[in-house]
Amino acid sequence: MDSKKLLFFSLLSFSLLPELYGVIRVSAAAGHRVRRSSQSLGGVELSAGSQPKKLFVFGDSYVDTGNHRKPAAKSWKYPYGITFPGKPTGRFSDGRVLTDYLAKYLGVKSPIPYKWRKVGFRQLKNGMNFAYGGTGVFDTFILSPNMSTQIDFLQQLIDESTYTSQDLQSSVALISLAGNDYAVYQATNGSAQGFQAFITKVVNQLEVNLRRIHGLGVPKIVVTALEPLGCLPSSTVASSFQQCNATENLLVNFHNLLLQQSVAKLNSELKNGTSSTFILLDLYSSFMAALNNKGDHLGNVKFENPLKPCCVGISNAYSCGSVDANGEKYAICEDPKAAFFWDEVHPSQQGWFAVYSALEANLKQL
Repeated sequence: MDSKKLLFFSLLSFSLLPELYGVIRVSAAAGHRVRRSSQSLGGVELSAGSQPKKLFVFGDSYVDTGNHRKPAAKSWKYPYGITFPGKPTGRFSDGRVLTDYLAKYLGVKSPIPYKWRKVGFRQLKNGMNFAYGGTGVFDTFILSPNMSTQIDFLQQLIDESTYTSQDLQSSVALISLAGNDYAVYQATNGSAQGFQAFITKVVNQLEVNLRRIHGLGVPKIVVTALEPLGCLPSSTVASSFQQCNATENLLVNFHNLLLQQSVAKLNSELKNGTSSTFILLDLYSSFMAALNNKGDHLGNVKFENPLKPCCVGISNAYSCGSVDANGEKYAICEDPKAAFFWDEVHPSQQGWFAVYSALEANLKQL
């Protein structure tokens, strides 16, 4: 079987979960940890930016901090949020997610979710989170506005003068793209035929979105590459959480290569002679570094069985947070801090800290 056929065949084994969200690649090159000013987050010392900036967030469950309405999303159900803040807050984790760590690095509070903007107007100074779990660049799940619609939300706030050009000039945007587009394509198309063209279409639309956000006046845009989908518990369950699916990760590498080329093209077009405007965060390498427990830059974070999630359904018919008339249909590990993954597709708070630690050297471009 040639490499292209192998790549497309790998898609057939994808788990069609509503929370198959992802992110991609830029060297998680170890290097030294950036030390601007040290602040504590979740009992860990982090670097904070020297000048606070607003943070605008677009994307999916890897960065969503509570936009889905109760009780539609499982992120609002116990045991989500048990590590931080001790109850569900709409985050798809036991605690903090990537948005929270990047915000702390910048020296701002995690931006308020878009749906809470009217009751949390005092927090608008920190920016806003438009991300919804399940989102893609195209229409994916009915309760998840696609990325173009999320950008429309920011455009509307600008038109209403909620944010001025000065506000935007002091901001950073974080964009997370997952596997949701691919999961929906597989479910509706029924085969791998045409996947190569569709991957190109997805990345091209993401490039359009990046241009549009920059055109609104945001000077720095951080976009995540796809994490190793073949290492998610939804995939590794087939090997009793012992090994990643290499063929699935071939797809990720193809997607990531196209996105890396798009980011390089966008930066070259600007020709501003300064640091990059578009910054690609390599979630692929940072996930793999954490899963393999490699590198001092991970803050000596170790995971007992990194591919096994902390919260699992008692059978394939259930998932983390599932409850029926007879009670809970899931089990939680004894120590979430010892688990990289929280559920079948999302890192735990400690997992996100390990990923952040691996990425921190790249964030000095902000």
